[in-house]
Amino acid sequence: LARRLLVLSTLRMMGASERVLDDATGYGPVFEDQPVETIYPEESPEAKITMSCRARANPPATYQWRLNSQSIDLDGDNHYTLVGGDLVISNPIKNKHVGNYSCVATNDYGTVVSREAGVRFGYLDFFSSEEREAVHVKEGQGAVLLCAPPPHYPHELSFRWILNEFPIFITLDKRRFVSQTTGNLYISKVDLSDSGNYSCFVSSASIAKSVFSKFIPLVPLTERGKYPADIKVKFPDTYALVGQNVTMECFALGNPIPQIRWKKMNGELPSNHDVSMAGAHLHLYNVQYEDEGTYECEALNSKGKDWHRARVSVEAFPEWTESINSTEKDISSDYTMSCVASGKPKPHVQWLKNSYYDKRDLRFSGLTFKDSGMYQCIAENRHGVIYANAELRVIACAPTFEHNPVKWRILGAKNGRVVIECKPKAAPKPSFSWSKGTELLFNSTRVLIWEDGSLEILNVTEADEGRYTCFAENNRGQANSTGSLSITEATKITLAPSNADVTVGENTHMQCAASHDSTLDITFVWTLDAHTIDIDREGSHYERNLNGGSSGELLIKNTQLKHSGRYTCTAQTPVDNVTASANLVVRGPPGSPGGVRVEEIRDKSVRLIWSRGTDNHSPISKYTIQCRDSFSQEDWRDATTSPPDVEGNAESATVVDLFPWTEYEFRVIATNTLGTGDPSSPSPKVTTLEAVPVVAPSDIGGGGGTSRELTITWTPVQPQYYYGRNFGYIIAFKPRDGYEWRKVTVADPGAKHYVHKDSSILASTEFEVKVKAFNSKGEGPYSLMAVIYSAQDVPSKAPTSVGARALSATEAIVWWLPVTQHTVEGYQVRYWRKAEDSETSSQRVVLSSRENQTRLDNMRPDSHYLIEVKAYNAAGYGPPSQHLQIYTKKAPPSRPPKIISKKLKGTSVNIAWEHVEPLANESTIDGYKVLYRQASKSTGMLFNTGKRSIDLPMHKDGDYIVEVRAHSEGGDGAVAQIRISGNTSIKYQRNTFTKMYKAPF
Repeated sequence: LARRLLVLSTLRMMGASERVLDDATGYGPVFEDQPVETIYPEESPEAKITMSCRARANPPATYQWRLNSQSIDLDGDNHYTLVGGDLVISNPIKNKHVGNYSCVATNDYGTVVSREAGVRFGYLDFFSSEEREAVHVKEGQGAVLLCAPPPHYPHELSFRWILNEFPIFITLDKRRFVSQTTGNLYISKVDLSDSGNYSCFVSSASIAKSVFSKFIPLVPLTERGKYPADIKVKFPDTYALVGQNVTMECFALGNPIPQIRWKKMNGELPSNHDVSMAGAHLHLYNVQYEDEGTYECEALNSKGKDWHRARVSVEAFPEWTESINSTEKDISSDYTMSCVASGKPKPHVQWLKNSYYDKRDLRFSGLTFKDSGMYQCIAENRHGVIYANAELRVIACAPTFEHNPVKWRILGAKNGRVVIECKPKAAPKPSFSWSKGTELLFNSTRVLIWEDGSLEILNVTEADEGRYTCFAENNRGQANSTGSLSITEATKITLAPSNADVTVGENTHMQCAASHDSTLDITFVWTLDAHTIDIDREGSHYERNLNGGSSGELLIKNTQLKHSGRYTCTAQTPVDNVTASANLVVRGPPGSPGGVRVEEIRDKSVRLIWSRGTDNHSPISKYTIQCRDSFSQEDWRDATTSPPDVEGNAESATVVDLFPWTEYEFRVIATNTLGTGDPSSPSPKVTTLEAVPVVAPSDIGGGGGTSRELTITWTPVQPQYYYGRNFGYIIAFKPRDGYEWRKVTVADPGAKHYVHKDSSILASTEFEVKVKAFNSKGEGPYSLMAVIYSAQDVPSKAPTSVGARALSATEAIVWWLPVTQHTVEGYQVRYWRKAEDSETSSQRVVLSSRENQTRLDNMRPDSHYLIEVKAYNAAGYGPPSQHLQIYTKKAPPSRPPKIISKKLKGTSVNIAWEHVEPLANESTIDGYKVLYRQASKSTGMLFNTGKRSIDLPMHKDGDYIVEVRAHSEGGDGAVAQIRISGNTSIKYQRNTFTKMYKAPF
């Protein structure tokens, strides 16, 4: 309402005196800031709430506030303070200050009331301190961990789950899901890795607070099992608002992990949908009425499927389709205020005048000053409230041309039409008259005075030039205003555009030229099918060819199909305009066909029907049918049709060579001599009928396994070849010399093997096996037959002549005579300390059947060991040999030699050391080992000596390391090192010990 308003006259009729308010800039309150819904955290450190309110008004507005429609006594309650128009609530109290607040703004011109906004107190309590019971579940089964959030407000919370410690949050995937409705954690199939302590972590964004529950132990039990999909998270019937977003949740337990699929009953999922959280969330964005309907969530795995349906009903927040605007109306005139709102349910509309309800029908007959004021209409349904505000000002004044005089110079084209406007400010509405010079004008066939005061003159000539005066008069007074009319030459098209016919991508032009009055400027405007062409914005296709001021030729570059249509050139001056038109035909590839639908659905064929698209001025020569199935969602391929070629006059075709029991969608593409057009929109998805399988499993094989077993393996059939529901396999087998086939059924379509256990099966028996597929429609063909062998018996003999000896404190060697049975695949050697170790914790060495000895390591020094050897094959282990006993040597010396001297002897150096005395539990010293190496290398020359000194060759360049260690039957002892430099200096490295290593020694 920020506009200047004219003088408001307060008129007392019937001969009484009158008073005039000369303020022409005043206006009633218009809200610029209104209160909003507020949630005050109960634990907030800021002990106040501010509700905003500000209105633009002249004179400035004064403010009041209402709580639950009752006026607030600002003076009588020290919790309330008015700051400008804002209401500040200090030290708010829950049971006193909760409610709906509205702001009232008033000045001399009227009163308006703001929208209502609620104040609510937000809180999120802590979880109970009671311990949560552990959840025990078998591995492979599903689990649900309940969150049970504590009392809270508002209701909107977000949920996550902690695993073992904060801030480790579980990752959500197709196996794990957290409902944002209940907070519960769902695990479709529990693994042993899921074991741990779980805590529900709850956050309230409104009050910026989070709490978490006591830990819930999840204890998987080691027992496997498969079970069908079972939906546990089900979305309810939902009311969605137009323009809002909706999320539906669906999650199932099951083993194998179920796949989630969404669909809308009796129609396609809306284009504005998205699926996330591995299928558990269906999002509808910017919901519209056409999205209303029943939605289905289907969960399926190889063991079965489950489904859930619920309805989404779309309703709408109130919205104005017709509203009120501030206006000035003449006194005694008629006026109707109208507000119409759309919404679902249909909104109820109420009226306020100066903040109080007005139940009148707002049709004014004979307006008075009492009708002036601030009016509001309020539309409300269960989803919300909207306000429309306007000021009605009733005025009375004598005619005045102060702000809108008659135009002082008017131009008219010869033989054209001229309209001279006369729009004074006046209330009540004045009567009008016109004069040319001193001649009073009257209505005729060429001259007409309109009801609003404008003067119209037809077929003007030079004789009509002159000064024209408009007179306006009402019961308040009269006024007049004068303008001058001049006649110019008429504008004429001298070169009109011609019809054109081009192919997509070509250039063309439209001519246009005109003659006009030389004293006037001329411009050319082009339109295509009545829409003005913006040459600056569409410069890639349009260009003006300027050949002087009288030409407006249009160049059309790289024409596209959208450029077809009727082009109109308008030559216009400030006085008149003329037009000329021509048609442009752009020929190109055909448009996309429409209305593609599927009929006559069979197991391997369907009949496809479509509507012809535009041929874009070149006849359609053929159609191409494309399809894609549920196994290749993004891969469109050309379909096979009958007949193979679909002619350009066809609107249906039969698609053949499809897979039975497969979900398909189809699209159609048209082609003409100018190219191939865009594909149609995909057809609704359809599923072909079921049929008997025709593909058999491949790579039949097997054999081996545990004794008395027959193991049969195969490569499963790919899902597109299932051809029907309840898909599985039939396995047939018999001994090679037998006559009767034995058959078993495996119901799992993903199965890769079958193990037949029978105590009567002889070891290594030759079997013939074959496998075929079946479904609810019947059985398919058998695979090629394969020959396999039943499992062997375990070896029946134990290795003999087992011998062993200790090599050191930590190593031993063991040997035996091989078992002569041809079924032996290898040997296992076990060894353990007789007194200290249990037999079950023994160390093991596994060897092939080609070996009959091995080295044992990682043994303990000075220990009594038991050793056994047994043969094995795929069926298991044979009997063990007799236990063999050995003793490992005592440990080698733990102390290094002490190097006591070095002596240079010409080209050699003598290194001497003290004798190492072994401890009581260490082996007797047999001698010493000396390693002489370059400092940068780990290997060098190795010397053995029984003495306590050694002469080593002296090198001129580089540093060398001498390592000395004692040697015993238990192995090599700790090492002492000394460095010898090329300059013959010798550096001792006392107390530098390294672990014994074997390679250089």
